[in-house]
Amino acid sequence: MTDPTRAEIVSDDSELLILVDDEDRELGHLDKAACHDDSGILHRAFSLFIFNNQGELLLQQRAPDKRLWGGYWSNSCCSHPRKNETMAAAVTRRCQQELGFSTELNFVYKFKYQAAFANLGSEHELCSVYIGQFNGEPQVNRTEVSAWRWIKPEHLNRELEDPTKLFTPWLKLEWQRLNEDYSELFITAE
Repeated sequence: MTDPTRAEIVSDDSELLILVDDEDRELGHLDKAACHDDSGILHRAFSLFIFNNQGELLLQQRAPDKRLWGGYWSNSCCSHPRKNETMAAAVTRRCQQELGFSTELNFVYKFKYQAAFANLGSEHELCSVYIGQFNGEPQVNRTEVSAWRWIKPEHLNRELEDPTKLFTPWLKLEWQRLNEDYSELFITAE
């Protein structure tokens, strides 16, 4: 399989993210670096789970130089809406920027989590989870993604049980909830 790639900077620590309360009411804006300092400040985020027509999930390995969880495997795409950007615009923008394609993305659920990464900072997010479908080969942006693969849900379940495998904490949380409450959305007949 070929691995078409691109390399462009699509994010930086100075971009303004949307601060929110537990009810997702906008409270203001703060640069991305400050949002992730120490224990983190609650801000809007999203996670995309892209499946192919065989029911396999597209996983990405985060670029190694990312501040938080660099080199860890994660869901298809994740990021933040920026100041004055709608969630719909943000998920479309970021899917194209990171994976090189556009697809219809459907909102599934929203949840709040907080996770620290050593002494380098934390995620503290009110995260909207979306599901989409794509059949093809992504053209990943190497500044964001170091590797990618399609994986069957049952294989991902087994890998997540292996403590030697490196997965982001939000993937573990989101995948558990998707499996428990929404698995009918990604089970596809072969």
